[in-house]
Amino acid sequence: MKLSDKTAILLIGYQNDYFSADGVLQSVVEESLSTNKVLENTISLIKKAITSNTTIIATPIVFTPDYKELQKPIGILQVCQELGAFKSDSPGSNLIPDLDPWLDHITVVPGKTGLNAFSNTDVEKILRSKGIKELIIAGVVTSACIDSSARSASEKGFEVTVLSDCTAGRTNFEQEFYCSDVFPIFAHVKSCAEIS
Repeated sequence: MKLSDKTAILLIGYQNDYFSADGVLQSVVEESLSTNKVLENTISLIKKAITSNTTIIATPIVFTPDYKELQKPIGILQVCQELGAFKSDSPGSNLIPDLDPWLDHITVVPGKTGLNAFSNTDVEKILRSKGIKELIIAGVVTSACIDSSARSASEKGFEVTVLSDCTAGRTNFEQEFYCSDVFPIFAHVKSCAEIS
């Protein structure tokens, strides 16, 4: 797959609470992050993208300190609230410092307070305004935010590619299952090396 000005990369969950050693949710994705070399591959992808006029968007999930956005949360959102993850007044909600060298090339889109990067954000508006046709998705968690955002993008008419080695599930089994059995129903699954 060739990067171009009609392609965008959507970075989901590249925040301290997932990626930092002391992040409150780091243990949730630790196995898959290290196996897939997610951060290393993502940085490689970003370097390719900035030389090809590809749009890069990051959609951090951020909650108010009292989690007023969440009404009777269940699953991973309930865990976020219980552990105090992604609170706006904590370093855990910040983008990881590993992305700092490329922040001038990354559009940070606020508003994400759930699993879907399109919900309550301007992601679709930005993609449409730039004439984006293809969307490449990277980040965490494969079975939650990646799946929800990829499905939504597909339903909105974008050609979606999920990067198997730039995403992380809660376990290696989950990661492999989604990449082999779930994503191919509505998206392409490729490795970072297949993107040029």
